[in-house]
Amino acid sequence: MSVPPRRSDCIADSAGGLTFDLVDCGTSGGADGSWDAALVLRGRGADSTADEVRLPLVPAGDGRLRAVLPSTVALPEGRWDAFAAVGGRASAVTVGEPDRLMPGILDLRSLVDRRPDTDRPSVAVRIPYATKHGNLSIRSWLRTPHAEAGEIRLIDGVMTVQGRLYGMPAGPGATAEARSRRHPSVVRTVPASVEDTVRLGATGHHFAFTLAFKELADEWQGGREPWDLWLRPAPDEEPVRIARILDDVPDKKHIFTYPVQTVTCSEHGPAEAGPYYTGDNDLAVRIAPAGESEDTEPN
Repeated sequence: MSVPPRRSDCIADSAGGLTFDLVDCGTSGGADGSWDAALVLRGRGADSTADEVRLPLVPAGDGRLRAVLPSTVALPEGRWDAFAAVGGRASAVTVGEPDRLMPGILDLRSLVDRRPDTDRPSVAVRIPYATKHGNLSIRSWLRTPHAEAGEIRLIDGVMTVQGRLYGMPAGPGATAEARSRRHPSVVRTVPASVEDTVRLGATGHHFAFTLAFKELADEWQGGREPWDLWLRPAPDEEPVRIARILDDVPDKKHIFTYPVQTVTCSEHGPAEAGPYYTGDNDLAVRIAPAGESEDTEPN
């Protein structure tokens, strides 16, 4: 007789921690009252325990087992599949062999419009979600520092982006960079305004910039061509990838969509341009032939 897959509720907190509650465990521990159970997170594509995080499962009442992933425990950036290793499970080939978990109730309310302290050196984000096969996985980001994209406006072939920088302030001379993915040495730079809570032009964490798509279309060589967007906080600082990760949406690519703008390219004819989020929720701009702007690339 087959045993149904285990389910886990999951609560996310605003600091980046996760609490897992396994329901319908059907186990009461060992004869001496001990427990042999762990929640296992395996990095997607991992083939060894080197890419594995094990969290102890302890009784939480009502037949539940609980595991906690604190925000202070590093979870490298990527996708992590969730398993349960519970001693004595009838379906396990050997005692304690991990079984894939299915999602129960996912409480992500604390992630909506999340705003961490801008002075923290890094931003940790963990979003539990159901895969297309109905399993429980975690999307993790760990950015040091991080440039969070906010409002994006499009008008007359121009894109204006506002955002917030975490982990360090931006200052005079801050710029935004559009980098050609096809030709990484090709970079288009535009000034970025910076503000604090009082005035423009000072060191601060709020940034904004305006990018004309024509500047990118002039480099267009036909086909679909992506440009990745970065923020350089100061002339002598390393650039920071611009992304949108501080909410409860693990995959934004087909959810946060924007209308395309028509741009003229004398060499290759009319093109369409517009912003989009990659598979990693990084912000990019795509140039494509008119009428063929729908993105079929993974990123």
